[in-house]
Amino acid sequence: MINAAALLATALLFGGMTLFAFGFAPFLFSALPADTTRTLIRRAFPHFYLFVIAAAAAAGLLALSGDALAGTALAAIALTAVLARQVLMPAINRATDAGDTRRFARLHGASVVLTLIHIVLSAAVLLRLAR
Repeated sequence: MINAAALLATALLFGGMTLFAFGFAPFLFSALPADTTRTLIRRAFPHFYLFVIAAAAAAGLLALSGDALAGTALAAIALTAVLARQVLMPAINRATDAGDTRRFARLHGASVVLTLIHIVLSAAVLLRLAR
């Protein structure tokens, strides 16, 4: 029963991150003016990271008893999402506000890579728990 709950929580994590990264954000940029989209995305990201932190932590705790590697991977997602929310995201916002496009590009690139790592890692855990 715990494995099934861990599987479902991991599926929620994977699906939520994938929808946000490949659905919600691109849709906003195609449907709204750039300034409006930037403001909306900036307001959405703190909530996105809270979702990732909570879902990964819950899935990790559920998975830990049956699969230590899966639980540890999910805990790593939660912890790095905390760092992204508390350190990386504010640095990106400061670079944007200061008009520092080089710094913004570098930090934004790091956040994109981190999100892709989270998605791939959660997919690997999902497949591991499903077997």
